[in-house]
Amino acid sequence: MNMKKNVIQTLISLTVIIGICSCTTSPKKTIQKEEATGKWVKYENNPVLGGGDLGTVFDICVLKDSDSYKMYSSWRPQKSIALSTSKDGKNWSAPQIVLPPVEGSSWEADMNRPVVVYKDGLYHMWYTGQNDGKSWIGYAISKDGYNFERQSKEPVLSAEQPWEKVAVMCPHVIWDKHENIFKMWYSGGEQYEPDAIGYATSKDGLHWTKWDKNPIFKADPAQSWEQHKVTACQVIERENDYLMFYIGFYDINFAQIGMARSKDGINDWERYSENPIISPTEGGWDASATYKPFAIQEKDCWMLWYNGRNEHLEQIGLAIYDNHDLNF
Repeated sequence: MNMKKNVIQTLISLTVIIGICSCTTSPKKTIQKEEATGKWVKYENNPVLGGGDLGTVFDICVLKDSDSYKMYSSWRPQKSIALSTSKDGKNWSAPQIVLPPVEGSSWEADMNRPVVVYKDGLYHMWYTGQNDGKSWIGYAISKDGYNFERQSKEPVLSAEQPWEKVAVMCPHVIWDKHENIFKMWYSGGEQYEPDAIGYATSKDGLHWTKWDKNPIFKADPAQSWEQHKVTACQVIERENDYLMFYIGFYDINFAQIGMARSKDGINDWERYSENPIISPTEGGWDASATYKPFAIQEKDCWMLWYNGRNEHLEQIGLAIYDNHDLNF
C-alpha cells in the first residue's frame, strides 16, 4: 500500500514539474498558424540549382521556349546574372554568366534580380545594379539570350519617391500588346529587404513613368505572415485580371510566398484567402525563408520556382500545383 502511495506521489510531482517547465519555456513565433496549405507540392529532389561549388543562386526569371526552359539567375559569388537551361524545368545546366558587373561603376558593382521578356526576336532584360548600399534598375538587350548589351550607361529607374528610400530593385516586366507599352512592377525601400511594390510604364524600355500613387501594394498588418514587408513580385496578365505572386515577410528574416489579383494590375488588390501558398520546411534546405517566386502555367499544372534560404545559403527550388486552374 505504501509502495502504491509513493508511486502516485511521484507521478503527481513529475506532472507538476513538467507543467512548470512547459510554462517557463520561451514561446515560439506564431508563424505556424499561417503555414502553406500544401496545395503547392515541393519537388522531392529540391533544390534544383545552387549550393556546393556554385554557392548562392537566387532571385530568378524563367522563360519557356518550344522545347526547353531558360532560367536567368542571380549568381552571388560572381556578382553576375547567369543563365541555366533545362528540358524539364527540374534538371538544370550549370550557370553561365550573361551579364557581369562593371568594374569601377557607381551603380553596377553587383548584378542581380533580372527579368527577361522575349519580344520581336529580342531578349529584353531589366536587372538590379547595386553599389554602396543602394540599388538601381538597368536595361540590356540580346539577340540570342546569351550575349546581352547594355542600352544605357545610366540606370533606367532610380530611387526618387520618398517611399523608395535608397533602393529600387526586383523588376518584373510584361509587354502589353493592347496598349503597346511595357509595364513594370518593382520593389522599393530598404536595401535589405525592400518594403513595398511600385508600378511604372514605358514605350521603349528605357524611359519609364512611375505611377503617381505608388506604392500600389503594401504589407497588410492584419495578415501576420506578411505584416512586415511585401516585395519581389511576378505579375501575369490573364483574360480578366492580373495575377501576382509575391513575397510576404513576417519579420526581416522569415519570408513566405503568396498570391493576389487585381482587375487592372494597379488598384484594389485582392489577396488569396489561403495565403501563404509556400512556406519554409522545418529542418530543410529552405528552413529559414522562401523567396522570389516565378511561375509558369503548363498544360495540366503550374510550375513555380523560388529561392529558399537555410541560414546564409540560398538555392533554387521548385513547387508544383497539380491543376491547370488555381481557383483564384
